[in-house]
Amino acid sequence: MTSLVLKVIALFNHKIKLGVKGRANTFNSLKNEIKKDDKTLWFHCASLGEYEQGLPIFDILRKDYPKHKIVLTFFSPSGYEIRKNAPFADVVVYLPLDTKSNAKQFIKLVNPELTVFVKYEIWPNYLNEIKKNGLRAILISAVFRKDQSFFKWYGTQTKQALFAFEHIFTQNEVSKNLLESIGYKNATVSGDTRFDRVLNQLQIDNTLDFIETFKHDKLCIVIGSSWPEDEAILVPYINQCKHDVKFIIAPHNIKAKQIEGLKQSLQKETVLFSNKENYNLKDSQVFIVDTIGFLSKIYSYANIAYVGGAMGTTGLHNILEPAVFGVPIIIGSNHKKFPEAQAMIDHSNVFSVNDYTSLKNKLDLLIDNKTVREETGEKSFNFVKEKEGAVIQIVKFLRK
Repeated sequence: MTSLVLKVIALFNHKIKLGVKGRANTFNSLKNEIKKDDKTLWFHCASLGEYEQGLPIFDILRKDYPKHKIVLTFFSPSGYEIRKNAPFADVVVYLPLDTKSNAKQFIKLVNPELTVFVKYEIWPNYLNEIKKNGLRAILISAVFRKDQSFFKWYGTQTKQALFAFEHIFTQNEVSKNLLESIGYKNATVSGDTRFDRVLNQLQIDNTLDFIETFKHDKLCIVIGSSWPEDEAILVPYINQCKHDVKFIIAPHNIKAKQIEGLKQSLQKETVLFSNKENYNLKDSQVFIVDTIGFLSKIYSYANIAYVGGAMGTTGLHNILEPAVFGVPIIIGSNHKKFPEAQAMIDHSNVFSVNDYTSLKNKLDLLIDNKTVREETGEKSFNFVKEKEGAVIQIVKFLRK
């Protein structure tokens, strides 16, 4: 029934259409790539954010199990479409919907020696099938809240699914305590693997010549993964801004219609990444990144960062990516599901805003006051550095 509903919705929604079409090919891809005597590992992520979270573990396990085939699955097109050529994986597919028949067929085909789920991904039928077959599974970077079904009287099925995990590595003590409240004892507070992941960014060359040319030694505000709700207060600020600063906008949605609408709303000299050869970059004031794959490096050029997703309800994007470069960060106010955001607000290295006025006040403060800007940025980096180590704990457990 769920599958039929999604097929109908897919007629009107491009993202869902990609998922429906992709899932139709999953079992054929697995049959073609996985042989009966192959040893396998299975890594599953909801989307791109969880993929980045799991990547440090995935890379290490690839090295530890060089002869195993690795199956990487995604639930969302925003993960699959961007990482379908992940270099460590032998097969990358969409995870079929969580039905008993799909789970049984999937586990029979893959037969993973070890399964790694990331953060929120808890699918009862798949986990029950893993447990039934005596296979190993762990959950990493997990976050739980007391309002979730696992901790309610009506959540028996989802609650039982948790017990299929050999071990759960949580981001915080609250999550571990919630697990213990339902009788799950095999949990460790390891922290968030994203801290290790973003620190790795400092070990690579983050140079982007076109950004260097555009920035031209000016103060630069990078707006990462913005949504329309973010842009509704950011665009008026950019248009009225009298400071000698540059703006880089990397929207979440890079479809042509969205990008054109954003460009038309801006009253300052604006250049698109896709058309940068036709502009004098250093004389432009706004640079719109209408492509993917550069944002992590672009943050290295930021003096101030705004990270999108929390002005609306779509979900806050990764604030650790700019933090690792020692950048003060501004976000929207809908961040309660993101513990790192509240922790960084408490440490005074992230500022939460809820309207144009509060945004303007914070940006003006950070632009005008170099001391506040640099001290806040230093706190950002120190916060990330102090939280590294989750990967070591998880790998140590797996190598026992």
